[in-house]
This record gives sequence, C-alpha cells and structure tokens, in this order.
Amino acid sequence: MVKLKLIFSGLIAGMALASCQQPKPAESARRPNIVFIMTDDHTIQAMSAYGSKLIKTPNLDRIANEGMLFNNCFVTNAVCGPSRATILTGKYSHLNGLTDNSKVFDSTQVIYPQLLKKAGYQTAMIGKWHLGSNPVGFDYYSILPNQGQYYQPEFIENGKVVKEKGYVTDLITDKAIRFLEKRNQDQPFLMIYQHKAPHRNWLPAPRHLGMFDDKVFPEPATLLDDFKGRGRAAKEQMMNISTDMWPAWDLKMMSTAQLDSMAKLPVKAKFKDAKGDDYKQANDPSLDKSRFFEVYNRMDEQEKQQWKKVYDKRVAEFNRLKPKGDDLVRWKYQQYMRDYMACVVSVDENVGRLMDYLKKIGELDNTIIVYTSDQGFYLGENGYFDKRFMYDVSFRTPLLVRYPASVKAGSISNAFAMNLDFAPTLLDYAGVKIPGDMQGVSLRPVLDNAGKAPENWRKAVYYHYYEYPSWHMVKRHYGIRTERYKLIHFYNDVDEWELYDMQKDPQELHNLYSNAAYQPVINELKAEMKKLQLQYKDTNPTETLSK
Repeated sequence: MVKLKLIFSGLIAGMALASCQQPKPAESARRPNIVFIMTDDHTIQAMSAYGSKLIKTPNLDRIANEGMLFNNCFVTNAVCGPSRATILTGKYSHLNGLTDNSKVFDSTQVIYPQLLKKAGYQTAMIGKWHLGSNPVGFDYYSILPNQGQYYQPEFIENGKVVKEKGYVTDLITDKAIRFLEKRNQDQPFLMIYQHKAPHRNWLPAPRHLGMFDDKVFPEPATLLDDFKGRGRAAKEQMMNISTDMWPAWDLKMMSTAQLDSMAKLPVKAKFKDAKGDDYKQANDPSLDKSRFFEVYNRMDEQEKQQWKKVYDKRVAEFNRLKPKGDDLVRWKYQQYMRDYMACVVSVDENVGRLMDYLKKIGELDNTIIVYTSDQGFYLGENGYFDKRFMYDVSFRTPLLVRYPASVKAGSISNAFAMNLDFAPTLLDYAGVKIPGDMQGVSLRPVLDNAGKAPENWRKAVYYHYYEYPSWHMVKRHYGIRTERYKLIHFYNDVDEWELYDMQKDPQELHNLYSNAAYQPVINELKAEMKKLQLQYKDTNPTETLSK
C-alpha cells in the first residue's frame, strides 16, 4: 500500500513538473490586453522621441524605443470631441455626428470597446471623455465632466459624481492602477486611459510649478509670422499668442494682491456670468479674471502658497521689463512654454508609473500600449497656439505602439496612418471582426512588418473641419494631403483654396494655388479628393449637419 502511494505521489509530482515546464493552452492562446493612452493637445514638438529640443520625455520615449513610432499619423478633424468620436467609431465626423465640440455623442452607436466587451474583454474608460454623454458599454468608467479641472477635480464614476483631492494627471493614473488591481485576472482587458493635460490653460502639478522658469525655450522660426501671401483663414483666426492669449487665464498674470482682493468680492463678482453664444463666451476676454479665479480657487491653501511664490515672480518680471511689440510676443511665448511643458512632464511621469505597474504585475509585454493625442497643437509656430487647421502642426498627431509579440522594438513607420484606423487595429489584434461600416483600416500589416506598408496602402489622407464660428474662429475647411502636396478648401464665409508643396515648403508658408505651373497638380489632387469624398461618403462637404 505504501509502495502504491509512493508511485502515485511520484506520478503527481511528475505531472506538476510537466505543467510548470509547458505553457497552459489558455495562456498560449491568450489575447493581448490593451491600454489606449490619449492626452489632450500633446503635440510631437513636445516629445523627445520625435526629436524635440524643447523637452525630454523619457517614459514616452521608452514606448517608442520598445515599439514603433509613426511619423505620419493624421486626424480627420483636429479638435477634441470629434477626434474622440472618430477613434471610438472608426468613422468620419459627418457619419458619427460629432462634427464639433457643441454636439453630444450619440451613445446608441457601436463603438469598438463594446465589441471587445462582447468578445470577453473587461473594459474601462478613465479620464477625459469630453463627448457630452456618459460612456456606454464599459464595465467601469470614471470620467471628467466636460473639460475637467486640473486641481481637486470631480469625476463621474459609474454615474455618480465624486470629488477627488489632488492633481488630475496623478488621480487619473491612480484610478487606472486601481482598476488593474481589482480586475478579473482570467479575462483580458481594454483600458482607455485619457488625460486632460496638457490642455489649455496649462496648470502644472504643484511639484512642477516653476520648474522651467530658468529655461529659455528656442523660438520657432515663424513665431513672428506676418502671413504674407496667405488667405483670410490664416489671418482672421483668434489663436495668436500676440493678441488672443488672456493675461490671467493663459499667462497666470494675477498677483497675490489681486487674487486675495478678488476672493473678498461677492460670488457674482468673482464668477462673472457669460452671456451669448458659446463662441462669444470663448473669445470674450472680459471673462478672463473670473475664469482664472475659478480654477485658482480650487487649490487648497498649501497649493495656493506654492502658486503665489512662482507666479508673483512672473508678474514682477513683466512689470519690470514692460515688454512691447515683438518683445511682448517673445515674452508671452516663454511663459506659455514653461506652463505647457510642465504639464507634459506630469503626463510623462504618470505614463511611466503605469508602465512600471504593468511590469510589476507581469502584464507589460502581453499588453498593446498605444500612445497618441487627440490632434497636434501649435507651440508658437506661425505665432499660434491651439489647433484646428489642416496645416501639419495640428493635423499630424503622435502615435506610438508597443507590443513585443508583433512590433519590432525601435521601428519607425512613414506609412500614412489616421486616428480613423485605431478601432480597426485594436479589434484586429483582439481577434474581433471589424464592422463593415468602419471607415478606417487596421494598421496591423504595418505594425507586424517593422513599419513597412503593403503595396496597396493609402497614398493620401482626407480632412474636414467644421467648428466655425466658434472657439478661435478657424474657418471651415476640407482637404487632401499626399506625400508631397496638400490642397485645402476654406468655405462657408469664404471661398479660398490653398496648395502647398510639402517637400519644398514644409512650414506651409507659400500658397501655390494661383501658380499656373501647378495647375496639373491641382487638377490631379481635386480628382483624388473627389474619390476620397465618395469613399468616405462626404459627398456634400460644404454642408454641415446643422446650420
């Protein structure tokens, strides 16, 4: 009997040893987790992986160094909500209905997280949502209402409003890690992890206040652009650093004395009611101090004291220098960069914190990590801040993808990618059928082939922007970009065309549309654009969904 027990024990031990030495069938066929990271208004000029001389972003660089960097990723509509709707649905704005930020996302539409959930993924949406409606089809969500706040932000968490103490970028990461801690470990997960930073009005974390005050940022060559030779759209916008940045809201030009004095005023005087249409409120500088005081007033006393130490020096410097003309533009640019870049640092730190946690729990290499932004952003190029234009600074967006099972470390792709492609790509890797009405294509053939595109890959991208008249007053336009050329049509209250040779004029300073030598190119681009409009069902491009 004892002998039989020993033999049985030996068999069990051998089976256990064999099971340790060979992967379990469930593990070998396991689908990848997905972490989709998106920031708001983070542009490639502020990422060292893209060669930025303005800032170091080591944790974002790590994703690029251990994965793939896309040099030519473009958006369909360079503004926050529409970009998010396109990413979720895989459709252009005119089909998903969110043509501009004033619209509310139709939650009855199919979005890729719902398809992943149906296929057995746990799904979470954490951070900035900015689509007007609450998320549908997620196991868990904790989102910022509308634009959200940097300090002591509220979140809507599975339908309940909760107020948190702390800085928004840190808190979003805390919530992301908490979801990962509590997840069902027998299921793969999709976690959409989206930051408010570095969105206007660029409020840094307390630990980063003043961190760049001794740095002089290099100016873009076109900071003092006079828009010579370009049309009304480039000239008539309201996103000039020189004239459209608000002293308090954007540049933090309120002294301790002013803030303390305002704190003593009646509530109605502190928080001025905005009247009129949204775009009038957005571009109404009379709301400047009230809007700034509202966000400042969210800080606790310790944070306020830290704030005052840094920004009282800025006010004093301005009063001492009294800059005017071009010197004033240059001074404003430096303050803008100091605040914007400090917000980027908090993003980079927190992305690193999340990646370290994934490594700690053994999930890093089995997780597809995507890093992107809702579009590019102007950091003084052409004297601008903000986005919206089809010019490459805002049209082009960062895209980094890390997934060691398929993506070669350190690879770079010049293939044309679009935010339209993100949903099909993630569904493809998860083994979920891509709906036929999604207009994007999976980037998997590019990712699996070290960045090289198949022979039949797209040779042009199509763009359409609608939000006018509204924030920053960028006129409505649509257009096409190929590897060498870009053709744009501005419409609505103008009828102007622009053509740029991206090879000879990458800064898009010389409009060639009236140059007779380029007429064959224009005709070819218009013909190709009509094909794309037909393909994407944007066959009446000068009409919007609402007048």
